[in-house]
Amino acid sequence: MKLVTLINSALIFASITFVPGIASAQTASSNSNETIAVNSKNISTNSTAVSYLQPLNLVTFAYQGGLQQHGIPSGEALVLGTQNRNILAKDVVQAAVNADKLPSQFLNDQNYLSAVNLELKVLPDYAAAD
Repeated sequence: MKLVTLINSALIFASITFVPGIASAQTASSNSNETIAVNSKNISTNSTAVSYLQPLNLVTFAYQGGLQQHGIPSGEALVLGTQNRNILAKDVVQAAVNADKLPSQFLNDQNYLSAVNLELKVLPDYAAAD
């Protein structure tokens, strides 16, 4: 049962992550009558690639104690804090920003916050599987 919840969580996260990009894709025709998907949100060639913690990795990092110095407890205390709604997704993201693990723009990214919230909701199942 716990594995099913974890798999469902991963599928929901994947859909939250990929649907906006898929929805904004456009099609273009090539000379060989094949259809090619073109992403209209291409990164400009002179931008630098930015790496950040995915929501699952952020919650795992917090669970393992990576954000304790920034006010987020680890292990069972994090599980209880999220169950009691004393610790919210925004709190975890704020702590990650303070720890220089995420850029501050993620504090206003509703998709990212929703994905972190989802991971926090399944955290008790994840923790029980440990």
